[in-house]
Amino acid sequence: MIPRPSAFVDLFCGIGGFHLAAAECGMRCVFACDIDADARRAYAANFGLRPQGDIAQIRAEDIPAHDLLCAGFPCQPFSIIGERRGFDDARGTLFFEIARVAAAKRPAALLLENVRQLATHNRGKTLARIMEILRDIGYAADSRILNALHFGLPQKRERVLIAGMLDHAAFGRFRWPRGAPESSPSLSAVLEPEPVDSSHYASAYIRRKRAAAHAAASAPAIWHENKGGNISSHPYSCALRASASHNYLLVNGMRRLTPREMLRLQGFPDSFRLACNTRQTRKQAGNAAPPPMVGAVLRAMLAAAGESPAGFSSARAA
Repeated sequence: MIPRPSAFVDLFCGIGGFHLAAAECGMRCVFACDIDADARRAYAANFGLRPQGDIAQIRAEDIPAHDLLCAGFPCQPFSIIGERRGFDDARGTLFFEIARVAAAKRPAALLLENVRQLATHNRGKTLARIMEILRDIGYAADSRILNALHFGLPQKRERVLIAGMLDHAAFGRFRWPRGAPESSPSLSAVLEPEPVDSSHYASAYIRRKRAAAHAAASAPAIWHENKGGNISSHPYSCALRASASHNYLLVNGMRRLTPREMLRLQGFPDSFRLACNTRQTRKQAGNAAPPPMVGAVLRAMLAAAGESPAGFSSARAA
């Protein structure tokens, strides 16, 4: 008998980085949610599934049964204090919503993503408590910092990935993908042909100021100005962010990245529809999880589970 495709849910779904990765592995999305209305609009335009809103307002029993729980939960300030009070340690954080759903629905696998700083927040105690709570509800789990630059994307984007499975023996076979740290993907493949719309160009004053302060060693390159005013350039982009950081990233010291270029830097295909205005699309791209990096972890989890691309369906606990 051909196994049915695994079902997954996409919490804090954004514009669907996890969705793209899981769908490429043959899985089907049965539920998505995000508090941001514009992200929901972009997600619906691309996947034909309209996400629900605030996860804190959604009852676990109203979420369909699923085999994989995906969540790129926001990097809000954490209040986990580590007094070993189980869920009470996590209340008031968005991670609690993930733990609440996982405890109620018991999916076979979890795959979560957050900013690199989660690993060092409160001297590592926050991440340690998150891992302990996952283990308390039955999951064998581990975390690792991965860099999108090692997974075929010209963007230095370090993120904490958390993987977990109910089947502890299967998870014992799980190995984190290394990617290819020694190879640098091509920035040229991401950039749109010149000229782009003139609105993307920095002012003549900014271009002159940066050219006087820095000379790039390679081209094409993304020039970056940090908060201290120091300018550097690389044959890849620094991490995209949801804020106005696009103003500090200039292609060859001349122009800002276009929305399409930002999506390409995250690994979104050109078939991905731009459903919102430029400001919102930049924000959405900066918030997204890179599908190639997420997909590499997911494939490694599937290999550990001994499943076909159909997924984790046979492993879900009753």
